[in-house]
Amino acid sequence: MSSLCKAADTRTDTSMNNFERYLSVWVGLCIIAGIFLGQAFPITVQAVGALEIAQVNLPVGVLIWLMIIPMLIKIDFAAWKQIKGHARGMGVTLFINWAVKPFSMAFLGWLFIRHWFAPYLPADQLDSYVAGLILLAAAPCTAMVFVWSRLTGGDPYFTLSQVAINDLIMVFAFAPLVALLLGVSSINVPWATLATSVLLYIVVPLLLAQVWRKHLLRRGQAGFDKVMERIQPWSISALLLMLVLLFAFQGNAIIEQPLIIALLAVPILIQVFFNSALAYWLNKVVGEKHSVACPSALIGASNFFELAVAAAISLFGFKSGAALATVVGVLIEVPVMLLIVGIVNRSKNWYEAK
Repeated sequence: MSSLCKAADTRTDTSMNNFERYLSVWVGLCIIAGIFLGQAFPITVQAVGALEIAQVNLPVGVLIWLMIIPMLIKIDFAAWKQIKGHARGMGVTLFINWAVKPFSMAFLGWLFIRHWFAPYLPADQLDSYVAGLILLAAAPCTAMVFVWSRLTGGDPYFTLSQVAINDLIMVFAFAPLVALLLGVSSINVPWATLATSVLLYIVVPLLLAQVWRKHLLRRGQAGFDKVMERIQPWSISALLLMLVLLFAFQGNAIIEQPLIIALLAVPILIQVFFNSALAYWLNKVVGEKHSVACPSALIGASNFFELAVAAAISLFGFKSGAALATVVGVLIEVPVMLLIVGIVNRSKNWYEAK
């Protein structure tokens, strides 16, 4: 990997600006705006929801690409060569991301949504809520983990390499893993729609982003950074616009049962803290550096919520409980991850103690 590629990747998302830091506030405002629009202009909202081809809503499809592509441009798939010195940390990360997190979330969804919280949730949406939680956990974080890693002094090349490998694995493993867990949870698996989601929201954006990335890097580092700075707001802006649409459709359910969001947040919070703690501890056990353990724990805790939201809409629709469950993941992502960042920073002495 050239020094130019290294510089471009490690300098991107090196800090969190005020807009990102208060992302949960903007998400909350979008929820309010969406509910208001859904109640004030129901006919218009329904017309937007009807703009679809092959179960893919066209406005949402455009917004999802605007969310995902700027993030994927940052990924250099030659970065896997950087992991030779941190194979144990990479092993821990892959174990958490693909062998622990999706299955632990499926269990928590079954326990909380199907049993403990079932009397307080709409009976016809229980399966959909569980499906949304599974979709959320089956996609490891790709973009915001660069921010979290920087805030903990994480090894930038390890962070880059683990994100690149996870993205490659997602191309092949996301659909089978989601299908397996949906089947285990006794939820009908819409294979055709699931395959279409992977193609539209992983494969095609990934290819387009890599082509664009190579084109930008030909301009040199300054040109690359200039374009990335210009398109970076696309991701968050598109996410917030999509949340307005989602909650315009979900407004009635939320107004009638406001506890739904709080109840859905419980299993998400538990799996975030459980997986981050497990990854952090396992890295200590195998003898990895703190600068590797931090991004390993953070990517084990966070989710590629853009993909989860997109897949939930494609598979189950705008008004589904699955779409709402993935949006709850967006709502709590930033404050919870900042809390974990603080924990791993304050525990560095414990981690490095022999």
